[in-house]
Amino acid sequence: MKAIVVTNRAAGTAGMKLVELADPPAAINDVIVQIHASGFVPTEMEWPSTWTDRRDRDRTPSIPGHELAGVVSALGYGTTGLSVGQRVFGLADWYRDGTLAEYVAIEARNLAPLPGDVDFTVGASLPISGLTAWQGLFQHGRLRAGQSVLAHGAAGAVGSMVTQLAREAGAHVVGTGRAADRQKALDFGAHEFIDLDNDLLEDVGAIDLVFDVIGGHIGDRSARLIRAGGTLVSIVGPSEARPDDGLSVDFVVESDRAQLSEIVQRVRDGRLRTNIGTVSTLEDAVAAFNPTERISGKTVIRVRP
Repeated sequence: MKAIVVTNRAAGTAGMKLVELADPPAAINDVIVQIHASGFVPTEMEWPSTWTDRRDRDRTPSIPGHELAGVVSALGYGTTGLSVGQRVFGLADWYRDGTLAEYVAIEARNLAPLPGDVDFTVGASLPISGLTAWQGLFQHGRLRAGQSVLAHGAAGAVGSMVTQLAREAGAHVVGTGRAADRQKALDFGAHEFIDLDNDLLEDVGAIDLVFDVIGGHIGDRSARLIRAGGTLVSIVGPSEARPDDGLSVDFVVESDRAQLSEIVQRVRDGRLRTNIGTVSTLEDAVAAFNPTERISGKTVIRVRP
């Protein structure tokens, strides 16, 4: 099969190569998925799991990418709940070879059925962004109707999902980003927008839930905005920033079949729009991952036409 591999951590996405590899075998409880589309997050190049296994041993050359949409082509021993020929989408294990390839071996529990009226490109754009937003808002943030949410990076892949899901849940959403992101954030449902380059973040007032995808000094300032009993949710790692009278939660997204089904149903009925920035082929993927200009939204690789 064709696959993108990485071997040099220092080179990052510039060190990616398209190579020919053997098709992966299906272990117990695995399925083999013929991939039609794959999502990619550039920060994968900074994740230890891209380069080492769970025992911290080098596992390069490794295949990055963890979001996929495709068709089940084979079942491993003991696999139940899915069938050959079924359309699926989901989130692959961080420490296994990923989805920038024509085939992937993946645990069946990490996949959900992809309805026939949802395009593979859309399906591949949903797992990380959708599950991250869902888990941050509802599991870790315990969002309730009537609360306020500060969604950093509201025009980005994750931030746009946070904005839409929070608004649907009855929250008042304040999005942030660059000046050029204002209209896009508002189009995704933000009630207000803060230009982080020109507006004063503190003018937003007290907030019930901050969803931080930036960290650094923005995360520190955001912590001071949390009202009593509120929550700072972060996906950029542990931070010293803590609300004076609230919770601070940093988490790593996990695959969840039921949540994936909830997310894709919202796409089907028009309550949720995906945020795709670039679509490329596997042959052109390396160039797509090394753009010459800023791209807002998810990068999706269309492995099959």
